[in-house]
Amino acid sequence: MQVRSFVEKDLSVLVKLLNETNRGAYEFTPVTENDVRSRIKEGRFRTLMVEEKGDVVGSVTYNDGFWGEEIRWLAVSNRPDRQLIENMLVTEAERFVHGETVFTSIDAESPRINDWIERGYLPEGGLYQMTAKLESVRAIPKVSEGIVIRSMVPGEEMRVVEMVNAVFARERLKSDFVEKGKSEFPPFDEKWVHLAEFMGRVLAVVVSWPAANHNSCVGARRGYLGPAATVPEYRGKKLASVLTVRAMNFLFSKGMTEVVLHTSELNVPSVALLRNLGFEVGHHWRFMRKNLSPKN
Repeated sequence: MQVRSFVEKDLSVLVKLLNETNRGAYEFTPVTENDVRSRIKEGRFRTLMVEEKGDVVGSVTYNDGFWGEEIRWLAVSNRPDRQLIENMLVTEAERFVHGETVFTSIDAESPRINDWIERGYLPEGGLYQMTAKLESVRAIPKVSEGIVIRSMVPGEEMRVVEMVNAVFARERLKSDFVEKGKSEFPPFDEKWVHLAEFMGRVLAVVVSWPAANHNSCVGARRGYLGPAATVPEYRGKKLASVLTVRAMNFLFSKGMTEVVLHTSELNVPSVALLRNLGFEVGHHWRFMRKNLSPKN
């Protein structure tokens, strides 16, 4: 077997591997060639393929993303030596890691957690998908005098991008997120971005989206929230709650019947806030983290 880097001609077989591997997973939505090409092109992805006698039998991707350095897209043909190939791919992907830790995410109830434990990965936190029904317009909590709650207007993208990325201390929104959203997630536009402002300064942001892929696949009417950010000195002043409720009302006005978002299970204040707004945990992914030997 030979492990090599992904090339464009691998795209169709990679899509097939990913869909076959993930079929049956929670809220499985088949990926397309455009989906995968876009993710590889835009993200900090390094994808490896393993082939045997000219046939691709597996793949893995390293990603330096929002949650850290991650092993993802581990997909191997269903064959007796599948776990052996998976182990080989994970070992090769770990060579891309710059820091001293790497993680992967997996369904919290999956028996394959044991496979990752055998590779040296241990449970450490996780990610919640939180959901809420949209059945009526909710009362928006009051804010301090002088704070303006409104939608973003055309031309403000960079103010919002700079504020959100500064709060997260890394790129969380790209400068072209509005343009891309209009193209890929209609009817998204500037009005789907909700912000709190005081004397011209953006204090908090919640971005809402139509969950286009999910809705088209299963005929749902779901909206999505994220990212959400509040400048540190204004946390605890209910701005996140206000913008979340405003975004929920906005989605309801667009005909959405449910809303979802993702948050770390370790972010206790966020989880508490969301529960107070009627959100419940819809799904739980476990983070499996491995400490690597320091690199010279």
